[in-house]
Amino acid sequence: MEHVFQVQGMTCSHCERAVKQAVAQIDAQATTTVELATGRVVVQSSCTREALAQAIREEGYTVA
Repeated sequence: MEHVFQVQGMTCSHCERAVKQAVAQIDAQATTTVELATGRVVVQSSCTREALAQAIREEGYTVA
């Protein structure tokens, strides 16, 4: 299932890596694409949208 998030606070490659790792911790099979310029994060995962959003929030980012 594809989940699209608008994430605020991502500014660099470290942020991108942190978001990808957060998603991977709850779903190792997930595919995550991060667009820093727009703040868009697209995740292909069988996890729930809320679980994915919570993982991103726990890294310190705001999920709109």
